[in-house]
Amino acid sequence: MDEIPEAIRESIDLKERSRSPLPLMIGGVIGIGIIGLLVVLLFFPSTKSPETTVEKSTPEIVAEKPESTTSKSVPKVAEEPPAAIKAEKQNKGNLLGHLPYDVAPKSELAAITSDGQIEMRSPAAAKFKEMQAAAQAEGVILSSLSGFRTIEDQDQLFFGVKEQRVQNASKRAEVSAPPGYSEHHTGYAIDIGDGNAPATNVNPEFEKTAAFRWLQANAARYSFELSFPQNNAQGVSYEPWHWRFVGDRQSLETFYKARN
Repeated sequence: MDEIPEAIRESIDLKERSRSPLPLMIGGVIGIGIIGLLVVLLFFPSTKSPETTVEKSTPEIVAEKPESTTSKSVPKVAEEPPAAIKAEKQNKGNLLGHLPYDVAPKSELAAITSDGQIEMRSPAAAKFKEMQAAAQAEGVILSSLSGFRTIEDQDQLFFGVKEQRVQNASKRAEVSAPPGYSEHHTGYAIDIGDGNAPATNVNPEFEKTAAFRWLQANAARYSFELSFPQNNAQGVSYEPWHWRFVGDRQSLETFYKARN
């Protein structure tokens, strides 16, 4: 009874071989492969979705920038056109075609006549005397008619004469500046006449005199220029007798900064 029949023994050996670890290993590999496939299927779409989102959103961001820039720049140009700004600057401080000027300090004035009644700023006074002497050497007499004026002087010339001649302010401003707006306040301006033709003093006929012709040819050598030529931008009447000194930085800035 202790001996196992041969048929039963072979059956037992077959069962023992069926319990070998090789099938288990193969099954494990297959299981791992299935799990890996599931992981790939689950996670691969999610890794590509950000790239897809970026690719779709990038054109939208780029497209918004030009629209934003255009919407800001177009209204700005429309609201502040350069022509309007320029016109505003030109009109600022202008009164009846005249520009505002500060009154020269008394300490900076020097006489240009022997009686001391007519004065100019010292640099302008020195140059005028030099110009006057040069003209006289050629037989031309440059008479000084009016130089520096105070606010009170200009007040009388503008309002007093306006009332005497029954003129309105605009008409009077064509030939005389309101107080505070005369170049004569600066001490750099002077009215010049011809000593050989006094009837033309402060008159457009002065342009026909030898004195005016000499000034046209030589005044720039002494840094004097005509303030109100014909058809001047300020709209002031033609004044061939009215000249101004622009021979140093202060005088140049005084007139050209006021104009600009």
